[in-house]
Amino acid sequence: MPSATATASSPLPTGLTRSQLHDLYYYMRLTRTLEERLTNLYRQTKVIGGLFRSLGQEADSVGSAYALDRKQGDILSPLIRNLGSMLVQGARPVEVLRQYMAKAESPTRGRELNIHFNDLERGFIGQISHLGDMVPVMAGITLSFKMRKQRRVGMVYVGDGAMSTGSFHEGINFAAVQRLPLVVVAENNGYAYSTPFHKQTAVKALVEKAVGYGIPGAQADGNDVLAVYAATKTAVDRARAGGGVSLIELLTYRRKGHAEHDNQSYVSTDELQAWEKKDPIDRYTKQLHDAGWATPADLAAIDARIGQELDAAVGQVESEPMPEGASALDGVLENPPRAELEWYRRLHG
Repeated sequence: MPSATATASSPLPTGLTRSQLHDLYYYMRLTRTLEERLTNLYRQTKVIGGLFRSLGQEADSVGSAYALDRKQGDILSPLIRNLGSMLVQGARPVEVLRQYMAKAESPTRGRELNIHFNDLERGFIGQISHLGDMVPVMAGITLSFKMRKQRRVGMVYVGDGAMSTGSFHEGINFAAVQRLPLVVVAENNGYAYSTPFHKQTAVKALVEKAVGYGIPGAQADGNDVLAVYAATKTAVDRARAGGGVSLIELLTYRRKGHAEHDNQSYVSTDELQAWEKKDPIDRYTKQLHDAGWATPADLAAIDARIGQELDAAVGQVESEPMPEGASALDGVLENPPRAELEWYRRLHG
């Protein structure tokens, strides 16, 4: 990594060093490359269950999570397409691969899949599949911060569809009334599964909903990682200072279907091509080059590092075993029937 004191032809963005600018590139590129590796594994039937891509949305996950402070104990709750935010908080590719492949050594020991896992020490909590429900959960977590007089901040991601649910309303309303240190990141990616934005809400922009709760709202280009970081950092600083909840709408686009099994037949080719031209990684790469914040060699070195990391992780996880069937009893029965496994297999096998 180049030194944070290295010179650049353009002034560095407020609050960020050259090294941190390279970090943002690293996490976005790591997110995309890891998901590409998972796609290959999915097509080899080595992924158990669905595969949910964040293609085109990497900047909103990475830029927003980067505004948090892990040293202060900040915590976030991602959605299924917020892998990048978990990587920023310290999740490792090997853990993600194990989860998707349901390996015995996965964080949930093969009981859950994809990014449904927690680590409170590193600052992320697994999401509930019922969308919108994590808003009241994170309201409760940030209420605990306030009651303990801790200067910690919570962040929760919601999609445009989830903002039309009762859970979202109840959670953000409670958080607003209690002035909790919570940042609600609304990802407006155009679709709630296959339902377009205009068919599930009457507002023209999600940020309009902030006024109904008496909280500040802001809108940012979700495909510009620096714009995402700046908008989110303002909200995080406000929450930490006791200013309460903020709603941040990030305008982005989901360039893949809901999951790999969704062929996106409800989306026009022209629409996809238009958003491909706004690719967040391509845009940031050009920005780094044009501003003199990174050289092609700098970024090539980061790409090579990511390739090596993922080669090692995939090679390790592919050779790891699946969970033994009997291990399903661990954590369910006080004394799992280890000595009597043969009769258990005969009954239930």
